[in-house]
Amino acid sequence: MPNLPTGGPSLPQERRLLTAIPGPRSLELQTRKAASVAKGIGTIMPVYAAAAGGGVVVDVDGNSLIDFGSGIAVTTVGNSAPALVDAVQDQLAAFTHTCFMVTPYDGYIRVAEALNRITPGDHAKRTALFNSGAEAVENAVKIARAYTGKQAVVAFNHAYHGRTNLTMAMTAKNQPYKSGFGPFAGEVYRAPMSYPFRDQGVDGPAAARRAIEVIEKQVGSENLAAVVIEPIQGEGGFVVPAAGFLPALAAWCRDHDVVFVADEVQTGFARTGDLFACEHEGVVPDLIVTAKGIAGGLPLSAVTGRAEIMDAPHVGGLGGTYGGNPLACAAALAVIELIETEGLVDRARAIGELMTKRLSATQAADDRIGDVRGRGAMLAVELVVPGTTEPDADLTRRVAAAAHAKGLIVLTCGTFGNVLRFLPPLSIPDHLLTEGLDLLDTILEESR
Repeated sequence: MPNLPTGGPSLPQERRLLTAIPGPRSLELQTRKAASVAKGIGTIMPVYAAAAGGGVVVDVDGNSLIDFGSGIAVTTVGNSAPALVDAVQDQLAAFTHTCFMVTPYDGYIRVAEALNRITPGDHAKRTALFNSGAEAVENAVKIARAYTGKQAVVAFNHAYHGRTNLTMAMTAKNQPYKSGFGPFAGEVYRAPMSYPFRDQGVDGPAAARRAIEVIEKQVGSENLAAVVIEPIQGEGGFVVPAAGFLPALAAWCRDHDVVFVADEVQTGFARTGDLFACEHEGVVPDLIVTAKGIAGGLPLSAVTGRAEIMDAPHVGGLGGTYGGNPLACAAALAVIELIETEGLVDRARAIGELMTKRLSATQAADDRIGDVRGRGAMLAVELVVPGTTEPDADLTRRVAAAAHAKGLIVLTCGTFGNVLRFLPPLSIPDHLLTEGLDLLDTILEESR
């Protein structure tokens, strides 16, 4: 095992329950939240964090929870990894903000250089920095439209791309992301995704032909600026497309002057056992969108891509007051260095091997687990009515709630609400992975 960036050596790497979940201090904070925070801001767990690092989150009542969520794939290198903290503190002492569009600074340039170096492809690249994944997706569409002179955008069934008006239009799931918030941006179209568990007998190339036929008939390449796809879908259910699906789509885009955009917001930065998920099949996107794990919890996102495409918008057409904030840039540089020097791509693969072996054994003993899927430290189980592919969202909710009560942070996802997803930080020690999976086995058995 590599020397893990545990993020606070004094934080014991153990599950510890001192109170019921939630405890009294968390309940007090929950009451204050209800009185002060907009109702639309929900929380998955009713506990309030006081510290975090390695593979645990400690709440205000002193309970130490095993972290299988990483703040939704953000704290990939661990919460408050020392090297990251040091880098941010140094930048904090220098300055917090000048706005890169007013008086620029080298941190932004260094992040752009690093992303140009590490993203797939050896072509000339440029990078633009923003704040959130949704903002970066929206800017990728702007860039593609400026480059091609075309307007239409294709996204996929089960896709999630964000909560801005344009990215809500691109997102497939109605609740809770879209309901009541329309009308949405126009010229957004949807194609069928490769979903092997629900596409029995349809291989990747066939699924790509099916999607391309829809695109050609409903949109037309002469009108299409960009195809935007998550190499492994996130909120849609950790759907891993069948082999050959992504390369076929990328080839069609290349042949028809359509910009191929890989949304690697959740899959990027070693999460899947490759530095970027599209590398698994050697796919080189025209534009790649990154966020989440890029800066260890500080708000930063990026669009990186072919120089001629990235340079298409006019001067002043891209930007934002906080885009590429100096503190976030310092954090991103530390994250990239940790990934490269601490062997975290290999660590993600090791986590994937350990968890997949255990989850597959659980599946063999429990016919409510319809599918185990994912790569690296981005894994999921899809829960179904036994002997069918019918989603069991109620079971999924009950299992997640029981896990939370026992001190295991797990997340749900999926268009049908029946997927448990696992996103442990790469800094988690093996004994916590094993304990978390033991808890999951117990909970599934108790739920029968």
